[in-house]
Amino acid sequence: MTPRIGMEWVALAALWGASFLFMKLGAAEFGPVALSFVRVAVAALTLVPLLAWSGHGAALRQHWKAIALIGVINSALPFLAYSYAVLSVTAGLAAVFNATSPLWGALIAWAWLSEKPSGWRVAGLAIGFSGVVGLAWSNVGNPAAFKPGGSGWAVVACLGATFLYGVTASATRRWLTGVPPIAVATGSQLSAAAVLLLPAVWFWPTVMPSPSSWVSAALLGAACTGLAYILFFRLLAAMGPRAITVTFLIPVFAVAWGFIFLGERVNAAMAAGCAVIVLGTALATGLVGPRRQPAKP
Repeated sequence: MTPRIGMEWVALAALWGASFLFMKLGAAEFGPVALSFVRVAVAALTLVPLLAWSGHGAALRQHWKAIALIGVINSALPFLAYSYAVLSVTAGLAAVFNATSPLWGALIAWAWLSEKPSGWRVAGLAIGFSGVVGLAWSNVGNPAAFKPGGSGWAVVACLGATFLYGVTASATRRWLTGVPPIAVATGSQLSAAAVLLLPAVWFWPTVMPSPSSWVSAALLGAACTGLAYILFFRLLAAMGPRAITVTFLIPVFAVAWGFIFLGERVNAAMAAGCAVIVLGTALATGLVGPRRQPAKP
């Protein structure tokens, strides 16, 4: 990893970590549906000129059906789920659950693409999901968690979002391999905006959100979605699959931003659950563990 790539890797983690902060700041006034629409609409406006400049518009037109589906399951629904979740859980906790995305990705690739993991990776899946269960139980073990304003449905929403991210990884490999990333990124944001437009009109807040909430929504779309996509695809080109390691650093930034700007605290259950999830994810994705030895001549 060169110094430039390393700086971009950290910058991406900081941006995606900040997305949970901006969702927390904007969701209360916008509501989950309107905030998610503004996010993807701003991201689309950020990416469309880049798509035009890249000359890959034909790829978007050719694969628009698959890209539109990716926009729904990778942007519209997960963004809506997280915007709902942060109404009742901290930004840091939502980000910790987000770190389970590679676990779902490995499990779904095993079931859908027949990519059977090694024994160590299966152990990683077991460890990672045990951390998820423990962390989720610490937040939903009380029956009151599923009452209005409780954290139970928020946890369900976070895990639903990460499951969809796992589906997206396999779906993209199955249907969009070789398609220029900028076409996928732009088209997915356009389709997400189209899907959320009418619901956003219906659920648009009756009281106009404050300027600070508009700033949060704009930064969420332009920086944490549009710019973040650009950085992520640059890292994929430079690092390959190792770019997914950025997932491990996102909760660190999310917790830091939440502590600095919202005064959020980290309890022992959250810290322990995060550690177990990260360990399991590292094993499940092959980032740690024994390496296969090359065959001897």
